[in-house]
Amino acid sequence: MAPSTYAADLASVRAAAERIAGAAHRTPAITSGTMDRLAGRSLHFKAEHLQRVGAFKFRGALNAVQCLPEDRAAAGVVTHSSGNFAQALALAARLRGIPAHIVMPSTAPAVKQRAVEGYGGLIRLCEPTLAAREETAEAVRSETGATLLHPFNNADVIAGQGTIALELVEQVPDLGMVVVPVGGGGLISGIALALRELAPEVRVIGAEPEGADDAKRSKDAGELIPQTGPNTIADGLLTSLGSLTWPVVRDVVERIITVPDEAIVAAMRLVWERMKLVIEPSAAVPVAVALSGRLPRAEHTAVVLSGGNVDLDHLPW
Repeated sequence: MAPSTYAADLASVRAAAERIAGAAHRTPAITSGTMDRLAGRSLHFKAEHLQRVGAFKFRGALNAVQCLPEDRAAAGVVTHSSGNFAQALALAARLRGIPAHIVMPSTAPAVKQRAVEGYGGLIRLCEPTLAAREETAEAVRSETGATLLHPFNNADVIAGQGTIALELVEQVPDLGMVVVPVGGGGLISGIALALRELAPEVRVIGAEPEGADDAKRSKDAGELIPQTGPNTIADGLLTSLGSLTWPVVRDVVERIITVPDEAIVAAMRLVWERMKLVIEPSAAVPVAVALSGRLPRAEHTAVVLSGGNVDLDHLPW
């Protein structure tokens, strides 16, 4: 596939970085001697759990909102999400002064609904099925004229997530590898597409739960295999790859490594206890991969801690 056919490139990622500068945090790359010893390599943890709304999603949401022309932006934006993108889009829209309509399943935890409302999002509840979410989002779009923004299958969202790569190459000397959690693939696509031009020697590895391994199965088969019946504690990684993200995983990402839920929980607890960082299960997946002994060799390895929005009343230990 020619570079021009991918959803983003280094130029669009750099443009996104300029667009979101001053609003999105430049998150630190944190090191830990204990984690280095356990992994047998130098690890650098990209702390996106310290990003606004507690997840990397804010980068892509903000870039997508800022890219809208004035006439389209005035009508607002709409998405369907019960997770981090819902909060990210609500805040991004508030910063631009436009409405954000967030379709959420009726089963979404009250704490997440309150968070979206706290950022100014206008919630529309629906039945907890993908079909109901899509239908309700389309109804809101039709009623309001709002622009539908997909949580990951959107070129501007992907470019926004890729800004993480720009920061990593500056923060980590002799960066050799980046380990990234994979759900819908927006995060790993943005990072991989930026690095393929900026630092092509850096290896991009995807990290996936064994119970939601559609990216690995797709890459192994050479064709997109949709996610069916995912079962994992990493609730941010339940969705399938999209039409814009699958080609990047297929062509640019080196490999996908999966880990069981027991390893994910153990990695999450280890980061909480030893690094004093509150991360969610999805962010612990690449940590578990880094500790698994299955990574290719690279002296300096970055691990993307994708988010820290965890329900404190339902900790997995």
